[in-house]
Amino acid sequence: MPDPAKRCDRVLVIDTPRADLHGMETMIEEMRGLVARHADRAPPARLHLLVHQSTAPTPPTHGVYRPMLCFVLQGAKRVIIGDRVIEYHAGDFLVASVDLPVIGQVMHASPEQPYRVVALALDPAAIAGLLIDLPHGTEGATEAGVSLSTMTPELIDPLLRLTRLLDTPADIPVMAPMLEREILYRVLCGPQGPILRQIARSDSRLSRVRRAIDWIRQNYAAPLRVDHLADLSRMSVSSFHRHFKAVTAMSPLAYHKQIRLQEARHRLITTPADAARVAYAVGYESASQFSREYARLFGLPPMRDVARLRTGGALEEA
Repeated sequence: MPDPAKRCDRVLVIDTPRADLHGMETMIEEMRGLVARHADRAPPARLHLLVHQSTAPTPPTHGVYRPMLCFVLQGAKRVIIGDRVIEYHAGDFLVASVDLPVIGQVMHASPEQPYRVVALALDPAAIAGLLIDLPHGTEGATEAGVSLSTMTPELIDPLLRLTRLLDTPADIPVMAPMLEREILYRVLCGPQGPILRQIARSDSRLSRVRRAIDWIRQNYAAPLRVDHLADLSRMSVSSFHRHFKAVTAMSPLAYHKQIRLQEARHRLITTPADAARVAYAVGYESASQFSREYARLFGLPPMRDVARLRTGGALEEA
């Protein structure tokens, strides 16, 4: 498995200035307590909020980030996305605009000060509905699939009220939609507003690239035809390559390969099957090529990797 620390000298490191938590510490501390109580429980129905904590640093772990807002309350994490390394700390919030294969690693965490985050799933339809009531804003030039900002009191206030609903699930049907709308409004009014507008607008470059990403995720076992994806995105092939790389930090071929291999790993862990059968099921024509590419991404050949995971290795992140 690649070591993120060894790759930092070869990639772009994105790291926001540390947020000034003055005036927000009381609200953040209350959210930390809510995360501590609810981190190991299934989220209530109709609440699009996930809470997570880790009491120790983790090894590099493969997974897929869904479109979301992720608010860091304590600790720090490093994420590798293609040729980018992103580090985020307490007081930062991350916007993931498309489905992205990542290698994530919690860097700062302990039993006394766990890594704690709150994540809100992003719904393009909800953002589009909110844009109807907002003044016309610029879409902006940003296309990155992940972007960082620092939290503000105006943003933390509705986030805290939404997180409190974990303690009062009966209030969720009425209160959660209003609070989610307020959070989106605050983000739209800040530096990350342009990227949310791109998520909501069907004609934006980001949304057109997302169509190609959705096709790959739904048809990972099919051969990859870049010209078909370019047509789907209503771009020329050269323009599609450029914009796809800007969003995902990887080529369409590399993205397709990572999605295939992560699906293969999931199948090997959850169902009894040999590596060759899984290789063919996810679209490989050669079992030996599958084993080579699997080992290159995950650090071990398929069955040895699965044996390690089943005896306590790091599993994929959701």
